[in-house]
Amino acid sequence: MVAATTEAEKGYEDFHGAGPQWAWKFTILKVRALHLRGMDDAAIKLLASEASPTPSDELAIEKLRWEGRMYTSLHRFEQAEQVLGAADRICARSYNNACADVPDVRGKLEMERGHYANAQQLFEVVLASARASGDPSWEAATLLNLSWSALAQAHLDEALDTANSALRISLARNYADVAQKARGNVGWAYYRLGDPNKAEAMFMEAKNQAEKLGEVTSEVGWLTDLGYVYLDGGKYAIAEDAFTHSLKLSRQLNSKEDIINSLIALAFVSEQTGKLDDARRYADEALAKAHEDHSGPDEVYAELVLGRVAARLHDAPTAEKTFKEVAQSKDCPVFLKWEAERSLARLYEDEGQLDSAESEYRAALNTFETARSELQHVDSRLPFLSNAARIYDDYLAFLIARGKTAPALEVADYSRARTLREGLGLLSKGTAFAPQALNARQIASHAGGTILFYWLGERQSYLWAITPQKAALFRLPPAEEIKTKVERYRKAIVEQRESSPAAIDDGAALYRMLVEPAKDLLPKDGKKEAAGKGAAEKGTEEQEAAVKGTGVKETGVKGTGGKETGTKETGIKETKTGRVFIVPDGCLNSLNFETLLVPGRVPGKVPGETGTVPGGVPEEEQHYWIEDVTLSTANSLRLLESFRAAPGKAAGKLLGGNLLLIGNAVAPNADFPPLPKAAIEMEGIEKHFSPAQQEVFTRERANPPAYLASKPERFSYIHFVAHGTASRLSPLDSAIVLSRAQKNDKEDSYKLYAREIVGHPLRAELVTVSSCRSAGERAYSGEGLVGLSWAFVRAGAHNVIAALWDVSDDSSPQLMDELYGELKKGEAPDAALRQAKLKLLRSGASLRKPFYWAAFQLYNGS
Repeated sequence: MVAATTEAEKGYEDFHGAGPQWAWKFTILKVRALHLRGMDDAAIKLLASEASPTPSDELAIEKLRWEGRMYTSLHRFEQAEQVLGAADRICARSYNNACADVPDVRGKLEMERGHYANAQQLFEVVLASARASGDPSWEAATLLNLSWSALAQAHLDEALDTANSALRISLARNYADVAQKARGNVGWAYYRLGDPNKAEAMFMEAKNQAEKLGEVTSEVGWLTDLGYVYLDGGKYAIAEDAFTHSLKLSRQLNSKEDIINSLIALAFVSEQTGKLDDARRYADEALAKAHEDHSGPDEVYAELVLGRVAARLHDAPTAEKTFKEVAQSKDCPVFLKWEAERSLARLYEDEGQLDSAESEYRAALNTFETARSELQHVDSRLPFLSNAARIYDDYLAFLIARGKTAPALEVADYSRARTLREGLGLLSKGTAFAPQALNARQIASHAGGTILFYWLGERQSYLWAITPQKAALFRLPPAEEIKTKVERYRKAIVEQRESSPAAIDDGAALYRMLVEPAKDLLPKDGKKEAAGKGAAEKGTEEQEAAVKGTGVKETGVKGTGGKETGTKETGIKETKTGRVFIVPDGCLNSLNFETLLVPGRVPGKVPGETGTVPGGVPEEEQHYWIEDVTLSTANSLRLLESFRAAPGKAAGKLLGGNLLLIGNAVAPNADFPPLPKAAIEMEGIEKHFSPAQQEVFTRERANPPAYLASKPERFSYIHFVAHGTASRLSPLDSAIVLSRAQKNDKEDSYKLYAREIVGHPLRAELVTVSSCRSAGERAYSGEGLVGLSWAFVRAGAHNVIAALWDVSDDSSPQLMDELYGELKKGEAPDAALRQAKLKLLRSGASLRKPFYWAAFQLYNGS
């Protein structure tokens, strides 16, 4: 941009003497370059310094239009209105091409005044003109402005759509300036949608591009936005560095708007890190400058910080007054409104005004839910709940502290699987916060097991254990402490694949932390009791019975899925294993609870080893929890309430029906090579069905259109044997990798995307995705892991088996053969999967390691 300014100056010097026409053209070009560098005062002075009158109405409009832009940027609104009025009068008597740009400047003026709806109407007029003209650069720039107005109104779907449209046009046409701003607007939309990962990537790209172009003002803006991403992620030092740097650049530019934004950002980070004097100093300066600049939206941000500082200093009257003024201000954006209401709720809670606190918590959640109701796109609704995660967390802690554990559970479950339940027609898209009463024990009875419902909070986590007879609440450590152990244990299973002492310790610690508090409400261990048997003989019988699916003793609460039987001949008491439904939260979505280690190990031994403790007494062997219970995962209690239990056992025939089997595809490229044992896995599945019961697509025929055209809603069982991709940034872009579609030149024609799967309703009893990371890599707040498994559940599958990590080609064929063998015996999907895993676990070979059998997890649908 500096180079552009230099060229404009050179052109001005070279052609100024050629007449006023050329002089004005190069003056306006130079003004444009100065504006893009944030040098609006200098640009206005340059316009005023040109002595010769504008030689045509078109150039007069150009001059007035640019004056209007400069005055708008400097918040000199009356002067901007005057010059734009003059432009309107010229256009009224003699319309020319430059007149079409005047509404664009008026739109920017309305934006700066905070009249966002008016601005949107003006930008829409300009967009129609741009499209009629066939000028793609004009269209891209106007779409960019529409994304700006949509962001200001919290119309986030619209903001994302228009910014992405501007980005596509600018990238195709190499409009670098529009592209960097479009990236930034896309980033801001993602940030407001609660998707910091995408936001950070876009802000970084926009900042780097602005730096290359020499657009310092834009660079400062994107640097500040990056700082907010770091701040929300708890990276306070990095955020403060970014804000400090942006303030330094803003002062060098003497850009009031950027100075105010940087000061507000520094005030927020200072308040959150306890530097209250600094927070108040930055906020006071920002407030004074915003007031001087007549910027109401900026004032409310500074006031919120001052209110929080007052609350921290126990100045309740000042804090209360400030929070109310912010929440009620016409200039307060919806994102700030719910933060002000949350801050007021916490103030009342600290002051012991409990009724007022509850009222404000609900007001904050109502404000949030109203904003959420305006989102239409699934991609937008998925991450949005993270914006209210702290409000929900604070409100839950408030309710639980006052003994309101049942209402707390209702609130917690209200936040779960919202997008999933809406897609399944189980939840209407309401506009208010309205959790309904639920009968948790009745849901446990309907599901046929014990429910463990988790909430991971910033300061305190919780576990509700629910049986048909009882519901109990247990307090757990903060989310970060749990996350550290979960990530370390998962890494040991996936990467090390060994039962190292450290991994064993973590597996046992997680069991003690997450499960053991509720042990009295759980189905008891799976070992048989035998009378008159020696220790060695007893252990052999236990192992054999467990493999047959009869080796778990039910001594827990009645009604949790166990049924006691016995034989007089042996004195052995046998029962079916009790079901446990996990409703996870946060990092627990990536943990397979079956791998947790139930205590009883002699130090130094690993699960599966046998031996005796000193003195010859048989050791009580530590074992994986899968040996005690049948586990599956649900997204919410409300979803479990609609859970359709598997049909009753019908020995000797498959439960209800036909199979759609797709896999062993032709490798589409080097990134997805052939799967050596895919054909073996498919053969192992096919043998459990008669030819009339199955439809098989393999090799070239195993392609995405084949699935979509097969009428998948006809099948009871759907099974994929293929590679898979899990997209962290865009989970609905996760895909099953199949053969390239014939007669299709699309580069990605071999991918069956999650967003396509969602669009084809299913009634399948079980969908199995035998591919890597098919459960997904991204867990959204309240929604859980989103990927292929989520997509099939949302499409209507009753049960889905998917993988938490890369699956092994060595173990999958055997595991799937065993799974369908158990299904053929009449076992329900969860019990069948457990028995298949136990076969591997007790095989005595390397496949007994959790890496090989624990990747696959069963998810309950409706």
